[in-house]
Amino acid sequence: MTTPLQTIELHPAAAPSATIVVLHGLGADGTDFLSLADEMRLEAVGPVRWVFPRAPVRPVTINGGHAMRAWYDIYPSSDPRDPFSRREDESGLHDSFAGVHALLEREVARGVPAGRIVLAGFSQGCAITLGAGLRYGRRLAGLAALSGYLPLAEHTAAERQAANAATPVFAAHGSRDGIVVPARGRASRDALLALGQPVQWHEYPMEHSVCLEEVRDLEAWLGQVLA
Repeated sequence: MTTPLQTIELHPAAAPSATIVVLHGLGADGTDFLSLADEMRLEAVGPVRWVFPRAPVRPVTINGGHAMRAWYDIYPSSDPRDPFSRREDESGLHDSFAGVHALLEREVARGVPAGRIVLAGFSQGCAITLGAGLRYGRRLAGLAALSGYLPLAEHTAAERQAANAATPVFAAHGSRDGIVVPARGRASRDALLALGQPVQWHEYPMEHSVCLEEVRDLEAWLGQVLA
């Protein structure tokens, strides 16, 4: 049974017409992207509920087994020269996919249709956004993938739900990212495009972070998919 995710939420004064769910990165917390809601000018979209889930605390192998908030375990690379050589925590990924699906279902039950929900994530949260979003059975408004990658890429074609096969993806990456190297982000973009997924790709001269230009581009994209 999936343990419900803890969330931090910002509720509009009026009933929400859309929900944006933002998943944080490894070792971070739901509070990390609270400021993103303040930066976004989405008045044209209508009242927006922001939901910031908190990943469970679990040991992370690559960090010496230290327990921290993580959506899944990360194992050391078998070849430091190859960013794609890392074994993936399939069980942990699927557990987090299920937790996010439950959260999306809760939003639908609270009166926001799936087609008015955007799922977004940074780094590890990006991986869960793509993995959970493409496997979700209701059509979402969009997926925002920031500084991350497509997990379990070899299973995506078989496990992707038809409901989200044409859902737009905003994909952004830093050209100087030393944590999730740009080549991995580009490979994920290419894998999605090969599946026919519509992807809007952005690359910025930054490291493993978020920049103001990216925020403005994301704001414009949100205005389109939630119009």
